Amino acid sequence: MPLLDDLKQPLTEGELERRRFLGLLGSGALGIAAVGTGITTIKYLEPNVFFEEEARFAVGRPEDIAVGTVLVLARQKVYVVRSEEGFYALSAVCTHLGCVTRFERERGGFFCPCHGSQFRLDGAVREGPAPRPLQRLEMRVQRGLLVVDARKAAEPDAVLRVT
Repeated sequence: MPLLDDLKQPLTEGELERRRFLGLLGSGALGIAAVGTGITTIKYLEPNVFFEEEARFAVGRPEDIAVGTVLVLARQKVYVVRSEEGFYALSAVCTHLGCVTRFERERGGFFCPCHGSQFRLDGAVREGPAPRPLQRLEMRVQRGLLVVDARKAAEPDAVLRVT
């Protein structure tokens, strides 16, 4: 019996439909891959920038802040305190697990709502579990304005005296 050449035989309707379906399936897969590649390329080309709050910022004029005032700068997570001795800035971030503390004037200090740590106005731990006082931040006067640099830690007892 002689061998038949399948390629020379006419295709049946079922075979034609199967070929069309497989062609559409392959074209669809290539189209989806092309769209995914295009999206990935566009995402790669656009800048991926993370905008943070400025770590160095002006608070105000020293003569405008009365003795005994506590300025709460929520966006910067900083407290600025004017005491009898002068000014100092404290980080509002609790030294226990990094929660943001809050100032409560009637209780005379700062309190962590997460785990109950309490701090005095000078940042010292009044009640635990916080292991250390609130971090003091560097302050200076520039062009007549108080400026806090939240990136730089100050000495634990640092006070800016303004005359």
